[in-house]
Amino acid sequence: MLGSASTLCRVRRIAGIVLAVLLLGGVVAAVVAGRQGEDKGTATKTVRGVIGSEKADFFADPDVVKALAAKGYTVKAEASGSWAMEGLDLKGYDFAFPSSQAPARQLAHKYHVQEPLPRPFYSPLVVVAHRSAADVLAGNGLATLDGRNRGTLKMRAYLDAARHDRTWQQLKGATKYGELTGALYIASTDPESSNSGALYLAASSYVAGGGKVVSGKADVERTAPLLHKLVSVQGAQQSSSDAVFRDFVSGAGNPLVLVYESQVAALLAEQHAVDDLVVLYPDTTVNSDHTVVPLDAAGRALGELLSTDPALRKLAVRHGFRPQGDAAEFVAATGDRSAYLNQKLTGVRQAPVPTSGVLHDMARRARG
Repeated sequence: MLGSASTLCRVRRIAGIVLAVLLLGGVVAAVVAGRQGEDKGTATKTVRGVIGSEKADFFADPDVVKALAAKGYTVKAEASGSWAMEGLDLKGYDFAFPSSQAPARQLAHKYHVQEPLPRPFYSPLVVVAHRSAADVLAGNGLATLDGRNRGTLKMRAYLDAARHDRTWQQLKGATKYGELTGALYIASTDPESSNSGALYLAASSYVAGGGKVVSGKADVERTAPLLHKLVSVQGAQQSSSDAVFRDFVSGAGNPLVLVYESQVAALLAEQHAVDDLVVLYPDTTVNSDHTVVPLDAAGRALGELLSTDPALRKLAVRHGFRPQGDAAEFVAATGDRSAYLNQKLTGVRQAPVPTSGVLHDMARRARG
């Protein structure tokens, strides 16, 4: 009997231990379930997109990531040349975000996207120059300087110099600068794949045509020889404005480079002063309207959020972009950089952009 009682006690103790383990497991399971429930309440929706390379730093900014998460979004972005997006398979993506309206409209047509397309911010094209180059241009009537780090490029005079194959050595004052040799030209990106390179052709053709937008084959034929000179003198071209700007900042490459104002403004926000940098605003340029092509409802919601959310607009300005609809935001935020930036774009004329088909034709002819 004693043995049976002892055995029964042992069974009861084991059963108690098992029950305790099961109860503990139940508590742990409940806590995990509760945490999972909490995660579901704060989870973000992942939105995939293809963006112009000049916006990569914006979407990688931890503050931008945090601001998007606060609105329920995680953005997974891949960089591409704006015109190269047309050749990508965008199945499975929520949006494309090229750097201007022309490639955006082409993508919208291809994917049957309803307009209007969100345009959160824009940036004019500018030419960055080393001080030596800027001084020589000003001394030869190709530019005017408003101060130590800012000026205006006279597009008609520059295009005339390009048309006649001018070299730096032919400009007075250039011989004292060893880096100013060879052909006088502005380095730009490949116009067949990159938005900034294509818009450079748009602005140049507009000036060369006496203020007339290229609109057909006859206009393309008329402007092709000059545009070919502008492109062919450069040799191999980069497909990304981010790459050519980084080369310029590092001291490599050409002394004159076409970039977005946003890239310059963002650099100055980090470094505050770059003594050898002069920002030349072409007297006729093109605004690059960064345009979202929503491929589904999530993409459109993201585009509208970038356009309207105060925190995201403020962050866009931090990265040098001009938010649509309120010039005062940019002026107020970049007051410490006004020595470099023409905040109100005074004296700068905006050239209309040809249709995407015509622009593609111009780029092909320019590339030869």
